[in-house]
Amino acid sequence: MTSKTSGFVGGLLLALAGAGNAQAAWVTTWAASPVPPSAAMGPMPATPTFSNRTLRQTLRLSAGGKAIRIRFTNAYGQAPLEIGGARIAILRPDGSEQPGSSRMLTFAGKPMATAAKGAPLVSDTVALAVPALAKLSVSLYVPGDTGPCTCHAVALDDTDVSAPGNFTAAPFKAESKSSARAFLAAVEVDAAEGARTIAVLGDSISDGVGSTPGANRRWPDLLAERLAARGGRPWGVANAGISGNRILSDGMGESAMTRLDRDVLALPGVAAVIVFEGVNDLGMGFGRFEGPMAEAMKSMRGGKVDAERMIAGYRQIIDRAHALGIKVYGATIAPYKGASYWSPEGEAARQAINGFIRTGGAFDGVLDFDKAFADPADPAAMRAGYHMGDHLHGTDAGYKAVADSIDLGLFER
Repeated sequence: MTSKTSGFVGGLLLALAGAGNAQAAWVTTWAASPVPPSAAMGPMPATPTFSNRTLRQTLRLSAGGKAIRIRFTNAYGQAPLEIGGARIAILRPDGSEQPGSSRMLTFAGKPMATAAKGAPLVSDTVALAVPALAKLSVSLYVPGDTGPCTCHAVALDDTDVSAPGNFTAAPFKAESKSSARAFLAAVEVDAAEGARTIAVLGDSISDGVGSTPGANRRWPDLLAERLAARGGRPWGVANAGISGNRILSDGMGESAMTRLDRDVLALPGVAAVIVFEGVNDLGMGFGRFEGPMAEAMKSMRGGKVDAERMIAGYRQIIDRAHALGIKVYGATIAPYKGASYWSPEGEAARQAINGFIRTGGAFDGVLDFDKAFADPADPAAMRAGYHMGDHLHGTDAGYKAVADSIDLGLFER
């Protein structure tokens, strides 16, 4: 081949690659942030281990698209993760598979793959049209011993675990169930031109604790429904909430400062981030713990917490997102008076931080979740019926109030 011909072919390949990239509009339509494995603590079970099992997980997407791919994760694996097969299918309202929607996944054209220790693994593109708000089944066969899995602890949907063997080819009867979301990090769709994703950087209140399991009543789910009903530009909503998560310190999951790049900024299509974290920093930093869990809770306090350090953390998140052209919306910290780790000192810090979020001018916009949740008779506490009884986590009604309070005008139509 002459240099002239070589140059022509190279230019043609680059042009074709550019054309392909221009045609694809990959956005994140679903996400679940993984947490490091842990031992059992109180009501929280130990991180599960799987071997020679098929795992079937149900999830609901936000934005739709004409093609789809699945992002698996072995972020906390102590060894490479072997994938012996994987399949997806769109689900009908009754939970059965939509005829003709089943697809076996491939990885570089092959049905099996290995996710390196600490790494993600993205499937090949599947030419399958999925509508907005579709429910998806993802079946994954792990032939070897996974060790404690890279999981998202609070799925609010059961993960079906098979008897020994590969059952990815068709629906199967579960031998057992797990409450963890295993090895799934995100779902991406090739959406309509102009589509974007909103990522939610949050804790258990964004994770949906207190909402009806299996009903998709988390406030990010309800935001996705509002955006889909509005029409216009498609918006995916990627929920990167982790129960127990904090801005400044590790605990249940790495701190928001640590995981921001992996769980939010690296997601395809992200144009906006909603930051709704901080109550666990205040509760763990200022709470007065008593009872059988007191010592364990005290050991998890982390570094010193005050409003100034918290505000510096928010500013770091804003600066890092702005450097990538991503807008950042600050959600005020919700009231939590009556919760087990509430204190007057924590309340004073909450008021100072919420004042910064509302009037500091650092965020691109403000979502006043404090106001949406608050009891008018005692604004330091959540309204009755809006919390699950612990004065901290929402109910379906509370999460609806929060989702309804969001000005959709912040997100271009």
